[in-house]
Amino acid sequence: MGTWDVGPFDNDTAADFCGDLDEAPENEREALIRSALGEAIDTLDYLDQDIAVQAVAAAALIAAQCPGGTPVTTPYGPDLPLPRLSGDLRAFAVRALDRVVTEPSELMELWEETQRPGPWRAGIGELRTVLAPQQA
Repeated sequence: MGTWDVGPFDNDTAADFCGDLDEAPENEREALIRSALGEAIDTLDYLDQDIAVQAVAAAALIAAQCPGGTPVTTPYGPDLPLPRLSGDLRAFAVRALDRVVTEPSELMELWEETQRPGPWRAGIGELRTVLAPQQA
């Protein structure tokens, strides 16, 4: 996997995922996002980095539509606008992010082996904060 920074779209796999979203008909884009999250959540054994990276990118796309979310302005994100995504995806994205940072996770292990795991973990935490349902 080619990775050049810690952001959710700063790697080849996430850029390819966003390209797939652009190529999909508009009415199928939410299903692709849901599938990326579900694949991570449903992986009980070792979570492959590619599955994890796609889940993080999907979560970032959902977070971008939430209050306090950061718009996706990177050239590696989707070129085409996404339709308004279903509200239930927020909790689904939180579950996927929690799985990405739970052992066994190849992506988490790879970041822990680097000189910069803190900024990556902080980015995941920021996404989770935006996505998490508000406490009453």
